[in-house]
Amino acid sequence: MDIEGFVRRAVAAGRGDDEIVGALTDEITTIKRRVSREYAGEFARAVVQEVRNTTGLTGDLFAYEPAGVGMGEFGVGSRGRGDFFAHRQFPRIIGKAAAAVGVDEMDDAGAVEAGGQYIITTVDGMHSRLSDFPFLAGFHVTRATLRDVYVMGARPVALLSDIHLADDGDVAKIFDYTAGIAVVAEAMGVPLVTGSTLRIGGDMVLGDRMTGCVGAVGVADHLTARTQTRPGDVLLMTAGAGGGTIATTALYFGYHEVVEETINLHFLRAAEALLKHPVLTHIHTMTDVTNGGLRGDVYEMAETADCRIVIDEENLRSLVEPRVLAMLDDLEIDYLGVSLDALLIVVPPEHAEAVMAVIRGAGVPIERIGHVEEGPAASVLISGGEEHDFQPRFRESAYTPVKKVVDTEPRDFDEMKERVRKAADAAAQKKRRVLARLQ
Repeated sequence: MDIEGFVRRAVAAGRGDDEIVGALTDEITTIKRRVSREYAGEFARAVVQEVRNTTGLTGDLFAYEPAGVGMGEFGVGSRGRGDFFAHRQFPRIIGKAAAAVGVDEMDDAGAVEAGGQYIITTVDGMHSRLSDFPFLAGFHVTRATLRDVYVMGARPVALLSDIHLADDGDVAKIFDYTAGIAVVAEAMGVPLVTGSTLRIGGDMVLGDRMTGCVGAVGVADHLTARTQTRPGDVLLMTAGAGGGTIATTALYFGYHEVVEETINLHFLRAAEALLKHPVLTHIHTMTDVTNGGLRGDVYEMAETADCRIVIDEENLRSLVEPRVLAMLDDLEIDYLGVSLDALLIVVPPEHAEAVMAVIRGAGVPIERIGHVEEGPAASVLISGGEEHDFQPRFRESAYTPVKKVVDTEPRDFDEMKERVRKAADAAAQKKRRVLARLQ
C-alpha cells in the first residue's frame, strides 16, 4: 500500500486532516499488526503534514505536466502497441547522444565506442509477479540482461544489481533474490560486482512487495544491432522454453511443473558459441524473443530497419518447448505474443547454414523462420499458405488469470497517444530550460 498516495488522494478529495488520519490509522494497523494504534496515529498525522507541506508546489523542479493517462491504461510495461509508443518518446526527450547504438534505435542494449571497441550496457527489471518467488526473480532477470548483451554481439564482463523491498518484506527475500543472480553469474563466469539495496518508497509503502533490476556491461568488436537488418536476409530462431513470463504463467495458472523447464542456460550458451566463431562477423542482427513475443520483436525490427519482414509459421511451433507449448495451448495463450526467450538471428542466406551449425553444436535446436524484403516497414505471418497481419496487440498475450481480466482494449487509443506525446514534449522542453539555466 502506498501511504503517501493514499493521503494525497484524500487531500485532493477535500477530506479533513482528522478524517484522513483516522482512515490511514485503520489501514496501517491492518497491515502492521505489531504496531500500536497510538503509534499508527502519530505516523499517519506526520504523513498528512508532509503531504500538506508538499501540495500545490509549482515550477520546473516540483511539478510536471500530467498526461491524464495511466501506465496500466496505456499498457506501459505490457509489451504491446501502447508500450512501444511510450518507449519511442524517450529519444525525443534524451536527444541524439554520441552513441554507436542509442535509445532511438530501440535495441536490446546501448553501445558507445571506447578504445577501438564497443562498450555495451543494458538493464532489465525483474518480473513484477515473481515478488513472492525471489530466487526465480533473480535467476530470470539475470539471464535476461545477459541475453541483451549477447545479442549485441558482445561478451558480458560484469553484472550489477538493484533490489527494492517494501517496509514489511522479510530480509531473506533480498538474499534469495541475490542467490538467483549468483547462480547465473557463476555458471556463465560473469561477476556480480556492485549493486544497491533499498526499501520501496522508504517508510511510505507498506507490504512485502519486491522489485528490482539487474544490469550488465559487455565488450564487442562487431555489433549486431537491429539497424543492420537488410532485404534479402533470412531469420533464424532457436528453441525457447521461456523465462520470467512463462514461469509466471505456470505459477499462477497452477502448472507448477512447467517452471522447471525455464531453468536453463541454453540461450546464453548458444550465444557464447557464436561469439567464439568467425561466423559472428556475418550476422547482421540478433535479438531475444521477449517484448510482446515474436509479434512484438519482429514489428520493432521492421520499424527500426525500415523493411518488410515475413515470418513463416511452419517451423515455429516445433521451436517451443513441448510442455510450455501444451500449457499455452491449454490456456488459449497466443504463443506468438508472449516471451519465449528464444534467440532470433538475421543473417544473409549464404551464411545461414554455418550459423545453424554453430548453434546446433551447442546443443540448441534452431530453424529458419522467415526472410526480409524491400518495402515499407511491416511484419506479416504466413500460416496455412496464407498471409496474415502480424502486428502486436495492444498488450502482450494475457498470461495470468489477472491479465485475462484486464486484457481489454483501451479508451480512444489515438487520443491517449496524443496526450502521451504532449507529456513527452513537456518533459523535453523542461530539460532544455534547466540546461539553459545550468549553462
